[in-house]
Amino acid sequence: MSTETTPMTEQLISEATEQVTVGYSADGHTAIIVIDRSSKLNALTLKLLDDLAAAAREVAASSARLVVVRTGGKKVFCVGADINHFAGLGAAGMWRDWIATGHRAFDALAGLRQPSIAVIDGLAFGGGLELALACDFRVIAADARVALPETGLGTVPGWGGTERATELVGRARAKELVLTRRQLSGEEAVAWGLATAVAPKDELEGAVARLSADLLAGAPLAVQLGKQLIDAAADGAPSRVLEALAGGLAAATDDLAEGVAAFREKRPAHFTDN
Repeated sequence: MSTETTPMTEQLISEATEQVTVGYSADGHTAIIVIDRSSKLNALTLKLLDDLAAAAREVAASSARLVVVRTGGKKVFCVGADINHFAGLGAAGMWRDWIATGHRAFDALAGLRQPSIAVIDGLAFGGGLELALACDFRVIAADARVALPETGLGTVPGWGGTERATELVGRARAKELVLTRRQLSGEEAVAWGLATAVAPKDELEGAVARLSADLLAGAPLAVQLGKQLIDAAADGAPSRVLEALAGGLAAATDDLAEGVAAFREKRPAHFTDN
């Protein structure tokens, strides 16, 4: 599944019919997952979902400190589920295969210890928005559009959209997204709290680079522990217990000693992930 080690550039995005690839920046710090079915507007199939879960497992086993999720093509991030692939499944197939596979894939992405960024450079509808919501951060082009339009097809979001959207924007606005099928621009997505940052299309890569630099500047283990603590707190876990355990683990690392020394010496810290 892996590609050659390569910088985080658009050359990672191939024109293959249907594939998920994993590439790494030259220093190995950033993993880039690319979902490419550009000929079909990156509509998701069971194969792509299975391959995404495998990509997440590969990244979890790597030494990467950051994950960037991209898709193929130039105008569309992902239009969601391929209707032709699920329309004839029936109740049992929808429950057993389609919904379950999507949840496994997106949960694998969301559960990575490394922070993740979705780069929304075009339309992100239905499962495409749910894919982006499974990432920790979303950087969106100003002219992009996001929506959860499933009720217009006679169904509902099925890959975590109702839960993750509600966590980000609250119950009332999540209902507006799902029940009215409202489309949000990049600016509106940020104003609602659905996206992290917005930039004109030609400045999108700069916005991604700035957020990436901020995330990579922290001590790797501390950043990953912080992500897991916040996710656990959102699920109701007690911070007084988990923060004590995480703080004890951080205290045993060379990175904490380096961070303290750098603070005292008024210089940038040089973390080694140890």
